[in-house]
Amino acid sequence: MKILSLHNYYKIPGGEDVVFETETALLERNGHQVIKFIKRNDDPSIQYSASHALSAIWNHQSYREVLACIREHQPDIVHSHNFFTQLSPALFYACKRAGVPVVQALDNQRLLCPAATFYRDGHACTDCVGRPVAWPGIVHGCYRQSRAATASVAGMVAIHRFARTWQRRIDSYLVSTEFFRRVFIEGGLPPEKLRVRPHCVLEDPGARSSADGGYALFVGRLATEKGVGLLIRAWQELKGIPLRIRGEGPLSTAVETFASTTDHTRSVQLVGRLSRSAMYDLIRGARVLIVPSFGLYETFALVVIEAFACGTPVIVSNLGATAELVADGQTGLHFDAGSHEDLARKVAWAWAHPRELEKMGRAGRRAYERRHSGEAGYTRLIEIYESVLRARS
Repeated sequence: MKILSLHNYYKIPGGEDVVFETETALLERNGHQVIKFIKRNDDPSIQYSASHALSAIWNHQSYREVLACIREHQPDIVHSHNFFTQLSPALFYACKRAGVPVVQALDNQRLLCPAATFYRDGHACTDCVGRPVAWPGIVHGCYRQSRAATASVAGMVAIHRFARTWQRRIDSYLVSTEFFRRVFIEGGLPPEKLRVRPHCVLEDPGARSSADGGYALFVGRLATEKGVGLLIRAWQELKGIPLRIRGEGPLSTAVETFASTTDHTRSVQLVGRLSRSAMYDLIRGARVLIVPSFGLYETFALVVIEAFACGTPVIVSNLGATAELVADGQTGLHFDAGSHEDLARKVAWAWAHPRELEKMGRAGRRAYERRHSGEAGYTRLIEIYESVLRARS
């Protein structure tokens, strides 16, 4: 099979970039020819202006380039990952004109939330879901803390909603959890086109040999919506439990200050940038991984399945996609979303029950092998491609 894979890299690297690279490598490893069509938001020629906002709605250059690429390479199917901002929905019209089916990954909430976070003012927010125009997001300036910038994103989604681009120009959507399938249906996407396909870990890192990890672990962006403040407040109640934090972001200074206070200099340790193998060593060495982000923020936490692959149990909030990934009491623990007190209680329980955690870690490893291995991810992806091609034949 020949696949044209489209992706718009973000200015700051993120999980969607990892998914694009993983799935491209997965297809190539299994003998498929993958043509990569890439744009980058860190291109210095990009200027955020009125013309840039209009190009996010319809980028003439991307339309011409995608159409030319299809005509040159004659792919069987197009797999679009992130199209914001430079590719724009114009790519779907190029695919339609060329007669090639297109699958769109939904690894962010951009079609339902201008900021693509489901987060505002310290809490989960779905005020814009299902609205023809995301006016609450515009009022609050949710994207880039700017009403004008938010209006441009909301306008892009609304214009293509009215043009029925999302219903007519895309053959199938990929969502990583049943939870987000329901959310996107509520937001107006056609249920028959939404296919659940969990993400995978391409290279098996191998399970840890011992469950007696010496620390709890957080891996992720140091930002409010990731629950970093919640984590800090929980650790203010926990005494003597080591915590390692690997990440960067707007709360880096606050985390460094917290880690350097007298009460925590011995228990909280910041970890610098690591290679992929060193990161897996860090995860395998943890007794438990903590994902404290607000329940609706994560479309899919890749670090959860990386922990499963390493045999490390996970503590997550009891809302959203992460709660679907982690079976409470089986592959990890749930805490009450937004409650640092309950998070502290669950960490304390985990620290006092290493044998129970060992069982959870083994169950997580089985979940990885069954649903999140490279083989499982490839099989499901090809099933979806083939069903889309059959529907077109």
